[in-house]
Amino acid sequence: MGFSVGIVGLPNVGKSTLFKTITKKEIDISNYPFCTIDPNVGIVKVPDKRLAKLAEFSQTEKIIPTAIEFVDIAGLVKDAHKGEGLGNKFLSNIREVDMIVHIVRGFENGNIIHVGGKIDPSDDIDTINLELILADLETINKGLLKIQRDVRAGKKEAIELQNVLEKYKLALENEKFANSVELSENEKKVIKGLQLLTNKPILYVVNVNEDQKIEENSILPEIKNKLFIPIKFELDLMDLSPEEVQEFKNETDLDENVSSLDDLVKNCYELLGLITYITTGKIETHAWTIKKDSTAPQAGSAIHSDFEEKFIRANIINWQKLLDSGSMSNAIDQGLLRTEGKEYIVQDGDVIEFKI
Repeated sequence: MGFSVGIVGLPNVGKSTLFKTITKKEIDISNYPFCTIDPNVGIVKVPDKRLAKLAEFSQTEKIIPTAIEFVDIAGLVKDAHKGEGLGNKFLSNIREVDMIVHIVRGFENGNIIHVGGKIDPSDDIDTINLELILADLETINKGLLKIQRDVRAGKKEAIELQNVLEKYKLALENEKFANSVELSENEKKVIKGLQLLTNKPILYVVNVNEDQKIEENSILPEIKNKLFIPIKFELDLMDLSPEEVQEFKNETDLDENVSSLDDLVKNCYELLGLITYITTGKIETHAWTIKKDSTAPQAGSAIHSDFEEKFIRANIINWQKLLDSGSMSNAIDQGLLRTEGKEYIVQDGDVIEFKI
């Protein structure tokens, strides 16, 4: 099960630097607008300290973490929805990802051009948000036009779709995101497949200097899902060993509100509504990505479709309880290993053995 995160923002705010650092890939991060035209794609491991502990417990030969795909999408500019700055191409790239990480500039540097001429994170966000809203509004208007004949003919499906599209249109015309519209379960089914940009989860990342002092509510106080990350500082740490990184961070006066790239990946994972379950044994300890509230058979399909279709039962234990028990045989003797059926809702950190 693959999930992708699109990195967006105005030109020269640190998108490509973030992408290079988080994916460890060499790309062009030149200081000029539109140096990124085709999106760069990289796979990023989701940090999970549980895997190493379980691997040691099971004397595992190999550890396989779960991962998320990051896509570096070129800088959007005002009027991108009209095609400005290769806008149509970039907006289509955003449409293909599952969520958005929106980078805004919070650092001062006279050597790096700001396309708006000033450092104003709120204004940067308003510029990008408006472009996403206008692009979605164009999608909605095209959709309404396309179904008019069927609506006039009284077709039930077309009328239901029109009602939902009109709800979205009203919100967008009032400069509100599509995800602010409340829909019934039936309306969600009617609209399934409509890839609106403003329906995607968004995490805002303020790119700051490593010595910058931050009051959490002084920058973008109205936004809940935000992180402050010194992206250039993280780039400087990229080639250091874990021990050197920790030493370097200890010597740097980082503000307590500053986050790391690991925090970014974990936040993306959570905003996408994902959890991890684990399989462990002598050959490998493997993390598997699934949506929250997945049943045991649905979770099994992450390994192979046969695991869902031919599911019989699953032996399940929480990862920490397994470690605390000392061995699988002890866990069984203590009654900690449970047998669950098709209705069981898998929990984050479950260690599972499937029976098919």
